Amino acid sequence: MHIKKNDIVKILSGKDKGKTGKVLKVFLKSNRIIVEGVNLVKRHTKPSQQNQQGGIIEKEGTVNASNAMLVINGKASRTGKKFLDDGKKVRYSKKTGEMVSEGK
Repeated sequence: MHIKKNDIVKILSGKDKGKTGKVLKVFLKSNRIIVEGVNLVKRHTKPSQQNQQGGIIEKEGTVNASNAMLVINGKASRTGKKFLDDGKKVRYSKKTGEMVSEGK
């Protein structure tokens, strides 16, 4: 997957098109991600030990990873992978050619 946890991404389609946020969680098998402040859904919750009140809470829902693009230096960019001379595999911006620092 071209997106990892703690990356900053821009949403390309859907009701939150154009919004940017930090990736909170990545689901590899289903190719989905949870982005901070994007795709907010309402959940009805029962009272519990953590949430004594219960009621309706808003939280982030998942977004398909193909609808998000990595933001590098303030601009959305496609990414690729290449091997360095020492054998490490790194992500790079196809727009500028620079390496993507892991865990922005």
